[in-house]
Amino acid sequence: MSTPPPLRRPNGFWAFLCVIGRGFNVVRLVILNLVFFVLLFVVLLLLLGGVAGSRMAHTIKDSSVLVLQPRGELVEQYSIEPLQRALESLSGEPPKQLQMRDLVGAIDAAATDKRISRILLLPDELKGGGFAALREVGAALDRFRAAGKPVIVWGVNLDQGQYYLAAHADRILLDPQGGVMITGLASYRLFYKDLLDKLGVDVHLFRVGRYKSAAEPYILDHASDDSKAADRFWMSGLWDEYIDEVARLRRLDPATFRADIDNLPQAIERTGGDLAQLAQDEHLVDGTATRAQLDAMMRKAGVPAGDKPQEGFRQVSLARYVANLEHDSPFASGVAVVVAEGEIVGGRQPQGSVGGESTAALIRAARQDRRTKALVLRINSPGGEVYAAEQIRREVELTRKAGIPVVVSMGNVAASGGYWIAMNADRIYADPNTITGSIGIFGMYYAVPGTLEKIGIHSDGVGTGPMAGAFDITRPLDPQAGQVIQAIINKGYRDFVGKVAQARGKNFEAIDAIAQGRVWTGRQALERGLVDQLGGLDAALDQAAALAKLGKGYHVHYVEAPLGGFEQFLVGMNQSAMVQVAQGYGLRLPSWLAELRQLAPELKLLRHAQAGRPNVYAYCFCAPR
Repeated sequence: MSTPPPLRRPNGFWAFLCVIGRGFNVVRLVILNLVFFVLLFVVLLLLLGGVAGSRMAHTIKDSSVLVLQPRGELVEQYSIEPLQRALESLSGEPPKQLQMRDLVGAIDAAATDKRISRILLLPDELKGGGFAALREVGAALDRFRAAGKPVIVWGVNLDQGQYYLAAHADRILLDPQGGVMITGLASYRLFYKDLLDKLGVDVHLFRVGRYKSAAEPYILDHASDDSKAADRFWMSGLWDEYIDEVARLRRLDPATFRADIDNLPQAIERTGGDLAQLAQDEHLVDGTATRAQLDAMMRKAGVPAGDKPQEGFRQVSLARYVANLEHDSPFASGVAVVVAEGEIVGGRQPQGSVGGESTAALIRAARQDRRTKALVLRINSPGGEVYAAEQIRREVELTRKAGIPVVVSMGNVAASGGYWIAMNADRIYADPNTITGSIGIFGMYYAVPGTLEKIGIHSDGVGTGPMAGAFDITRPLDPQAGQVIQAIINKGYRDFVGKVAQARGKNFEAIDAIAQGRVWTGRQALERGLVDQLGGLDAALDQAAALAKLGKGYHVHYVEAPLGGFEQFLVGMNQSAMVQVAQGYGLRLPSWLAELRQLAPELKLLRHAQAGRPNVYAYCFCAPR
């Protein structure tokens, strides 16, 4: 009987490949198992929340206080993806954004909700959102108070934006260790000319408009006199609005209020550095209270004790209240709203940025929808690329030609390209605090021969004609190429001013006199005929409904890019009562999951610039702080 041959061991290289293969397989299995268990945890969390969430909608008891603690930036439209928002919610991370319409909608719903007795506003974690957006929320608080329900504010350290909202309350209370810091508006920017000179980068600016200063930081090391004069004018108008409104709401003398702000260093000396005492002395707040004292005040005012040990009085949070609001039928006809929020960029862009193709497609979809009887374009944009803005303007014009009235509602900023997309509406509404205008064009071209020379690189060669290679960034800009670019910019400015003149029923010279890249507040723009009326989003909606003859009970629906099935699930999960219940039971995802997706850095002017071609913008850097 023969002996079987011995097993042959694989050679060294093959054994190495087998080990690598097994390693990859182990890693694959670990990743798959990790994803599986995370998803299983989420599903179990939702199932557990669903059991309690089905009963939660009717557990808001009578005499409840709606606690508004807005966190993050107040925006017209989310720019953070649904997955990121869902992970933040499930992990208990504070939200980075809050939609203004959600906050205003909750306040308006609470005004007629018999279960809600009052509002407690805690504005310390609101990171800003512009005075026009804050004014919209303040108007909702005024409507709530007009329904006979009080609004109480409690804060620790309030900045001037947070205080602008707090001033709409019946009573403002401050922590004894807190304060109110109101200092005025400022607009300071960084200038890069000296740095660019050291790097050898040549930046060429081509513009039309004496006050079109958006790109000055690339050619100057300081703000121009014209820029400072224009900024001082519109910021003074904005600050006057702030002073007058806060003084009216708090029953203060405007001149005294302004003097108290300007003399802060001297005033704080009188109180020995006690900001809370200073706020009381200047009648900015009605008193001081710790959080425990606030709870006791609520119970003394007739609010029942809280249902949970950690709640000093009966309350419902904004997230829980919004999750239980009933939504109108999505099939009803009425006014469609398209939001244009952020920088105007070519192509298709995600929410939070205005895409020439994507935003135009939303307007087109609204026009083709049989439900749409009128359109409101809500703009909060400093502008951007000229052609992208023109794509959107054309869709507005086509919508009007289709017999659908279009009303523009300007938010915090609708300047430069933001005004371009607004000008062809039937009516333009602006808040008194809106920053608009900036009708001007500029182009930038950069070349780097000096940069290359610093590292020992030189460019040389030949072309078939005087313009061949004229836009090669490795060579100095040819004067003839500069002549071409300036001609393009001049034509862009003539188009801008001419289109505005035609849309506003004025001649070219009249618009040119108030254009030149100059920025105006909403009230200043009204005085110069650039907008038709002062008012917020509600006023614009009412006007659109009136133009479409819809009557008072009209339906409003927002037109946004359609979400996929998984995204819809995430949005619904994030807004559902189930998540609120699950968090109440202490069930949360690990906080590190919310950090898996990092938000993009702040948009820069040159983010979408292309080398070797002039980049033409209608953009305005006009946000004070």
